[in-house]
This record gives sequence, C-alpha cells and structure tokens, in this order.
Amino acid sequence: MRQPMSKADYVYEVLLDEIRTGQIPGGTALRAAAVATRLGVSVTPVREALRRLEKDRLISYEPHHGATVVDLGDDALEEFYGVRAVVEGLGARLAAGRIAAAELAELRRLHESMVADAAAGRHDLLGGQSEEFHLRIADIGGPAFLGRHARAVRASFPVPPGASLWLDPGVAERQLDAHERILRALERGDGETAEQIMIEHVKAGAAHRRA
Repeated sequence: MRQPMSKADYVYEVLLDEIRTGQIPGGTALRAAAVATRLGVSVTPVREALRRLEKDRLISYEPHHGATVVDLGDDALEEFYGVRAVVEGLGARLAAGRIAAAELAELRRLHESMVADAAAGRHDLLGGQSEEFHLRIADIGGPAFLGRHARAVRASFPVPPGASLWLDPGVAERQLDAHERILRALERGDGETAEQIMIEHVKAGAAHRRA
C-alpha cells in the first residue's frame, strides 16, 4: 500500500509544479508564512519543502530577502539542453541495442497518438506526450540509472507551458519527424543514428527557446 503523502511532501510537490510551469516565475520571493497560509499547513512543512527546493537549486536564500526562486538565464538554458542532449542521446543509443518488440510497439502507439493530436490541432497535449516518449527511451536504454537521471535533469529547469515548442504547428511537425526517425533507428538497432538524431532533436528545443 502506498504511504500517504506528508504535509512537507505536499508543499514540495505543489511548489515544484508551480516553479516548473512558470506559475511562480524566477525572482519571486517565497515567504514561508504566506505559503503556509495559502496551502493550509503550518510553517514547519513549508520550511522543510523550501530546504528540498534549495537542494534542487530551484530556490536560493539571500540576506534580508529569504527564499527566492532562481531566475535561470540563457547560460543555464544552454547548459540544461546540453546536458539533456547528452543524457537522452546516450539513452537512445543504448536503447537501440536492448529494446524489445513490445516496447517498440508502445513507443509507436505513443508517437501515432501525437501525430493524431497534432493533425487535430491539439498541440497543448503534445508536450507531455513528448516528455513521456523521451523518458521511456531513456528508461529502456538505462533502467538502472540513466532514466532516473534524465528525469532529474528535466525537473531542474522550469519550462512554462507557453514556452513549449509543441505549440507551434510548424515546429511540432519537424519534431514529430525527428521522433519518427528515432523510432526507425531503434527498429533497426542502429544506436549511432538514434543518438545523433536525439541530440539534434533536443538541441532544436534549445534553439526554439532562444528565438
């Protein structure tokens, strides 16, 4: 049976989601008392959650200001996508050598669902599905460690929904083409090509965010 979420876990998950989605933008001060009142908890679990967010490097403590959401600039963006490209590219290369037929079929179904949503104009659904596509490949390629690392990297950098490249139909079409080419490389067991396409695909996301 799953253990119930503690109050500190609850506060952490709420704040993490709000920071990642841009509801709480960089530079925002987080006052423990105000957060506690808003979420209906005492100050103690809020302080514990803030300490965890500090370890995640999503908030920092400044003299006379307290906790502040980290404002990640262009250098951090470049580093984020660079690390993602390396980790997810490695995941694709390793996955090509060990992926099972059932796993390929699941990835193919997910990709076809994305193609159908794009054709129907449901671009707001594509970002979440793309993340699932990438993380499934990372899990297949590195079930012991790499998949968890890929998740940790993604969780470290807030991407507001409005910044998603999948909202642009032209960009979405190109990214779906990259997914198709990655799938074909995995089906062939061609790890080198799968890695190369994945790296280029992730870097295309960085170029979109910079534009």
